[in-house]
Amino acid sequence: MTITTEAEGLSPSETLKKTPSVSSLRSSTSSLFRDSWFRWDVTPSEWDILCLSTTLKLLLFPAYRSTDFEVHRNWLAITHSLPISKWYFDTTSEWTLDYPPFFAYFEKLLSIPAALVDPKIVDVNNLNYDASSVVAYQRTTVILTELVLGVVLLRFIRGSVEPSIQRIISASIFLHPGFLVVDHIHFQYNGFMYGILLWSVLFARNGNKLASGILFAVLLNFKHIYMYLAPAYFVYLLRSFCISPTGQIHVKNFLSLANAVIAVFVVSLGPFALMGQIPQLLSRLFPFTRGLNHAYWAPNFWALITAADRVLLKYAQLTGANIAIQESGVASSSRGLVGDTVFAVLPNVKPFHTFVITVAFQLIWLVKLWRNPSYKSFLTALTLSGWTSFLFGWHVHEKAVLLVLIPLSLLAAERQAYFRTFVLASVAGVFSLFPLIFTPAESIIKVIYSTLWIAAVYIPLSRRVYEYPKSLSYVIMDTLEKVYLAGFPFLLVFVSVFPLSRKVSTPAANCVATDGFSCPESQLDMGTTASVLEFLPLMITSIYCAVGLVWSFMRLGFIYLQEETKYQGQLSEIK
Repeated sequence: MTITTEAEGLSPSETLKKTPSVSSLRSSTSSLFRDSWFRWDVTPSEWDILCLSTTLKLLLFPAYRSTDFEVHRNWLAITHSLPISKWYFDTTSEWTLDYPPFFAYFEKLLSIPAALVDPKIVDVNNLNYDASSVVAYQRTTVILTELVLGVVLLRFIRGSVEPSIQRIISASIFLHPGFLVVDHIHFQYNGFMYGILLWSVLFARNGNKLASGILFAVLLNFKHIYMYLAPAYFVYLLRSFCISPTGQIHVKNFLSLANAVIAVFVVSLGPFALMGQIPQLLSRLFPFTRGLNHAYWAPNFWALITAADRVLLKYAQLTGANIAIQESGVASSSRGLVGDTVFAVLPNVKPFHTFVITVAFQLIWLVKLWRNPSYKSFLTALTLSGWTSFLFGWHVHEKAVLLVLIPLSLLAAERQAYFRTFVLASVAGVFSLFPLIFTPAESIIKVIYSTLWIAAVYIPLSRRVYEYPKSLSYVIMDTLEKVYLAGFPFLLVFVSVFPLSRKVSTPAANCVATDGFSCPESQLDMGTTASVLEFLPLMITSIYCAVGLVWSFMRLGFIYLQEETKYQGQLSEIK
């Protein structure tokens, strides 16, 4: 993997020489697109990966699909059948448009050929339409738009100091089980949007920071979940592009970046601002009435806290201990229901609490990034910023773990410490996505595919970076981490054969599962005595995966801060 570091400790004159003008940045950007991006120098092995992965995705056309499939079909219909003034007001379907405008424009573009393929696809009143034509069309759009990711990953290889290693990393991202599960079975467009993210990161690696900032602004207007990464981008671009190492402000660079980002938001939000619809749009993008946990639960810090509350509740009920119990919290957060999470014993967590904790942790990484605005520091801080939001954010979806796993992949081959962190987080993160796919045939596919993927990545990279533990503490940590990883096969067996995982609390006939394994409380029959154990496999999956993701987060944070300390010491010696 190529690591491009910015010059440190330059004199003002040297800094000015190394700071490109706006015109030169435009020239270099156009040259990059002209000379590099459209030159198809793809090797046979890379074509093989593309062909094999595409074949598998085509075979998955008839596979299970979640309600997200109907969500995106409905958005095709909304953007095609209705005027733009009604896009964010339409409530014909319960799956209302709640992504930023660029994604709505994206759906509008996709709706044009969709209407030619089958006019019923874009009929806004044709709810839950699932003919073979719409299945084939929407599945195909995911495959085609994901090529953005593929092209970007090829460019990572071409500009790398060690192409053979970067080829493994690029292949691992393109073939990531998370994309297979979430996009090509469950159904979303994450591959396309992570392609834009990595495109922006690639520009940062290559020193084209203006283009990097523009692309990230574009990405924010496709899906607002990426705002969790915005603080890292802001600090990095401000410190490395707008301010010299000596503290001088590059006014031209600052204005160029600010104007470009503003222009992106004007294009995105301008039409809705002119119609006075910004408040309505924001109410769709940020529905704060949702609870702390997404049912049932994302493997983050709050999953551990919620589990602790369940344990304390059971302890109080069994022992009769003098512990205050909130009756409203006895049933909440224990059955995978869609709605708010109310604790029975522990104090309830509010959105403000999650915001403060998230900001506090992010500030640690941002301060370090400010002091060392190199590419590697940026990439690590970017990963940790997304990770912080995943672990401590409000109503986090399990699918958001990709916000951690994808940028972390670019750090996997740095050295053993990064690689072990990558392995722990990848295994826990991918396994945490398994409950999204619960049908028998697809369950076999997700397990076999994920196992083959981790083996294909682990074997070649471990040979390159493995280091023997150098102290007793490292031996103990290494052993415990291996024991943790060895527990996943046993966890898989448990959640697969647990007799109560699918048999109790039968949903009503008209139950609509919002995430593949849970229904609104009003649609569940909780009359059976064993119903309290129905979601035990899901709870244990969340807790076990959360342990690995929290530990990996602490691991990467320690590595980042430790390396930053070494960097500051070296810089002091130079001065």
